[in-house]
Amino acid sequence: MEKLQIALLAGGDSSEREIALQSAAQIEAALDRGKYDVTLVDLHGRDWHHTTPDGRSWQVDKNDFSLTVDGRRRTFDYALIVIHGTPGEDGRLQGYLDMMGIPYSSCSMTSSVVTFDKITTKRTLAGHGFNLAREVFLQRGEPCDAEAIVARLGLPLFVKPNASGSSFGVTKVRTADALPAALEAAFAESDGVLIEECIAGREIGCGILVTKEREYVFPETEIVPENDFFDYEAKYTAGHSAEITPARIAQEVRDELNRMTRAAYRLCRCSGVVRVDFIVTPEGKPYFIELNSIPGMSAGSIVPKQVAAMGMTIGELYDRIIDDTRRK
Repeated sequence: MEKLQIALLAGGDSSEREIALQSAAQIEAALDRGKYDVTLVDLHGRDWHHTTPDGRSWQVDKNDFSLTVDGRRRTFDYALIVIHGTPGEDGRLQGYLDMMGIPYSSCSMTSSVVTFDKITTKRTLAGHGFNLAREVFLQRGEPCDAEAIVARLGLPLFVKPNASGSSFGVTKVRTADALPAALEAAFAESDGVLIEECIAGREIGCGILVTKEREYVFPETEIVPENDFFDYEAKYTAGHSAEITPARIAQEVRDELNRMTRAAYRLCRCSGVVRVDFIVTPEGKPYFIELNSIPGMSAGSIVPKQVAAMGMTIGELYDRIIDDTRRK
């Protein structure tokens, strides 16, 4: 059987670049080399290169998405996108691959644009049975009345970049005086900032993959950070959080999380594997936080642990993703 020629697209241009490279390395090691001929391509700005085992780098020809190594030209049947942040999670790369006629593993360009933009995601889900934190949305250059925001939303607050991940630029604000510095940190990551009321409770991550043949709703993961919230250090530093799979929740809460996860996937028109994050209050009420269209797949990431809890390997997961998205 002829092997499928896969370009494994890694890296990217956001603060999440190093995490994306780690995710790609995990996936590359897990893929079945009997089925796939895998070429790792590192994207960094206009530099799209593949490094051969002897250390030499070769540039992708963006005119036709091909790669020539020592005079031998390679073309690709499929792109496996493992880039958190731009250009992999915000729809830019998907638009390019659509023009090249190359199928890929993630959500479509349109879906990626919606899910990467936090306020747009919330507005897409509003009115469809989701509990959503109250928010104030600011664009760069807009005036900010800290006292008015606190009067409206209370304290503490969460200040988040509107288009970013891995908790870069996220601050938990406890006083009105701390809001300007938090906004500065968030605007360093994105041109829009979301200021949300703080919903007290436990953070739960829910993975999902829907294929033509089957719907896979993964076991939920309860996240217990040592830090004040699940920030970058808690996510990626060993020992700074406990991640319990399956989550310690009542069956009725699990049912509601599963319903909301399925609904978010459908309403945002997702493809491939995604992770939907929630806060569950002490009363058992889930609030939607965000949807990750290209969730982390590094050794410390949540979805690989959920996949293992289902009795599936990462290689088997991507067999299903590749088979399904190729046909789409």
